[in-house]
Amino acid sequence: MDTLLQAVRNIGAVRLVVMGGLVAGLVGFFVFMLSRFAGPNYTQLYSNLDLKDSARIVQQLESQGIPFELKQGGATINVPADRVARSRMTMAAQGLPSGGSIGYELFDKADSLGATNFMQNVNLVRAMEGEMARTIQTITGVRSARVHLVLPRRELFSRDAQKPSASVVLQMQGSRRLDTEQIGAIQHLVASAVPGLLPSRISIVDDKGSLLARGFEDESSPTAVAAKVEQRRRHFEMQMGRTIEELLERTVGAGKVRAEISADMDYDRITTQEERYDPDGQVVRSTQTISQAASSRDAQGEAPVTVAGALPDAGATGNEGQSSQTADNRSEETVNYEISKKIVNHVKEAGTIKRLSVAVLVDGIYDKSKGADKGAYAPRPKEQLDMMAALVRGAIGYNEARGDRVEIISMQFADLTPPEAPIELFFGFNKQDIVRMAEVAVLSIVAIMVLLLVVRPLISRALEALPGAAAGIVRDAQQLAQQMQAPALTGPGGAPMPVEGEEEEQFEELIDIDRVEGRVKASSVKKVGEIVEKHPEEALAIVRTWMYQET
Repeated sequence: MDTLLQAVRNIGAVRLVVMGGLVAGLVGFFVFMLSRFAGPNYTQLYSNLDLKDSARIVQQLESQGIPFELKQGGATINVPADRVARSRMTMAAQGLPSGGSIGYELFDKADSLGATNFMQNVNLVRAMEGEMARTIQTITGVRSARVHLVLPRRELFSRDAQKPSASVVLQMQGSRRLDTEQIGAIQHLVASAVPGLLPSRISIVDDKGSLLARGFEDESSPTAVAAKVEQRRRHFEMQMGRTIEELLERTVGAGKVRAEISADMDYDRITTQEERYDPDGQVVRSTQTISQAASSRDAQGEAPVTVAGALPDAGATGNEGQSSQTADNRSEETVNYEISKKIVNHVKEAGTIKRLSVAVLVDGIYDKSKGADKGAYAPRPKEQLDMMAALVRGAIGYNEARGDRVEIISMQFADLTPPEAPIELFFGFNKQDIVRMAEVAVLSIVAIMVLLLVVRPLISRALEALPGAAAGIVRDAQQLAQQMQAPALTGPGGAPMPVEGEEEEQFEELIDIDRVEGRVKASSVKKVGEIVEKHPEEALAIVRTWMYQET
């Protein structure tokens, strides 16, 4: 023990600190390597989680003893690759992830004995909202949804019953958007799940604050009519834009075309009534014939009326006058004709297209032989854009007389959404594998540098000190042998004279040493001990050399 302490003192404080730091660094380095490469390979379990779902999933993983990693502030959870499928099945059995909403499982844990009627009604509304939100989230393009229901309770002795209403808030994935049919589908989905709820009383808003569907109490009100007209215009624009995109994507590729339509529509409702008569199409409807005959007779030359003529026999003496006879015949025929008549009522509904403006943005061409990732970008040639413009004109029913306009421009698209799948590199290794191999290479280089720059110099110095140490020990051993072989001085009476420093050795004891034949004086052993104390490092090196030679 004293020899070890003496060796430590001979090293010095500075060397001890440096050596301790090197040892600690090496230990930490190798511990890091073991923990880094001996640990499991983590794979994504869930991403884009709600904080409530994340906390419940972490609690389940801890209870099952499954190691995990949290990333993106708890929104992403990673577990070992060999336990992903098992973990997902376990979480599905627990109803996780729930999308941050609570469904009918709320009644599984609630204590119905102490719950009031009000609490039961509130829990029912919450459960219905959560279940409908989960159903809406299954629609393509919808990341999350929240549903708010207003279910008024009918009071006793009340004749008027308030109608229920609902509102839906949608969070879309990236730049996705819903068309009119999908919006209407969400309205009818919610309306069918709530008794007495009409689709017209459901409002839908997206995460950008845009009103996708407006709920109205009276569909015949002017506001509702105007909203329907505007909705019809938006539906027409989205439908035409989708038609153009689907048409051009077959040539340029999916996701490389974006079309926007601006339709100028006439919202006037015109009613026209017109009556047309055809004179050539006469038909006898009725005939009426009237015949009339009349005759009259008049006397001429009669005598004037006098007193004499009034006496008896007075007429006999006068001359009789002359008389005339007249006949009148009349015939009348009335014929009624039916003339064909055509009545036309022409109603021109609102929404007539007055003008169309079409803007199409097309991604360019990428030469993969140049550039690193996607290749060198180049805009599409003008001839190809002209052919696309001709296709667009035919798809929208282009009419130059009404001032329609079509513009197609080729520009580079920005990569807003990075690919989810890892990119395969050379020899089938992805980015994660290459990073892992790079870490191994760096750590190996560091280990080699430590061995060459730290361990090797220490070994070299130890080996260089062996010859000097051996020479010193041999010199001391020779001096010791000479002292042992020299004749002792005799004193008076022939008694040996004690030499200097030998008063303590007058009664030397002979000691036995294991594995050494013969007997050695205690003073000789003491002398060897002193030599070892003077040269501890050299003595240790010589002993190691002897042990190496014996093995």
